Amino acid sequence: MFATATLAAFAALLLTVRAQIPADCARTATVQSGDTCNGISAAQNVSTFQLAHVNPGIDAACDNLQVGETLCLGITGQDCTTVHVVQSGDFCAAIAATAGIPLATLLHNNPNVNSGCTNLGIGEVLCTTSETINYS
Repeated sequence: MFATATLAAFAALLLTVRAQIPADCARTATVQSGDTCNGISAAQNVSTFQLAHVNPGIDAACDNLQVGETLCLGITGQDCTTVHVVQSGDFCAAIAATAGIPLATLLHNNPNVNSGCTNLGIGEVLCTTSETINYS
């Protein structure tokens, strides 16, 4: 019984620490049952990279989201809301052309995508704004 209570208290503390939203957070979302990083990103118009970048408590596999947790979606001045959800057969040059932006801008705004654009994942959400986002 004591171990269960201690574990529950630790989990609550961890959620509280992770849930601290940056003071310059431009917008937020609350995790719902069944949410995934790609699903939240697509529904909220935020790139998958940006979501992970502004919420460093999210692990690389994005399998540690907690129902009720508040996530920051973007930082003021660094918030990309123009996005593209990667579909089967997509490649960077075509995504950039469809968005009307240079390939270099697409790659700059999505630093998780390698220069050869060989690591796109189906359902991944990319920032396709024409503005250059400087993530700090």
